[in-house]
Amino acid sequence: MKFRPLHDRVLVSRIEEESKTAGGIIIPDSAKEKPQEGKVIAVGSGTKDESGKVTQLDVKKGDLILFGKWSGTEVKLDGKELIIMKESDIMGILG
Repeated sequence: MKFRPLHDRVLVSRIEEESKTAGGIIIPDSAKEKPQEGKVIAVGSGTKDESGKVTQLDVKKGDLILFGKWSGTEVKLDGKELIIMKESDIMGILG
């Protein structure tokens, strides 16, 4: 399925954390917190100002990002768990 976010929205895939600690202890799924890092899968065209001029987003496809714990809306597309969020929910670009 092809999906293109609108305006200032971004489609993100969470980056899963390790399920083992450095000492080799396995962390069960029930004890894990949802990762707050992700990879940008697709971006919208940008926001429009009052005159109709479109401002491009700062993030682009492929960027690794950090976002808030409760950011966005979780969706399932093509069997994958993804998040749609506004660019303002993104705290920064990693790397």
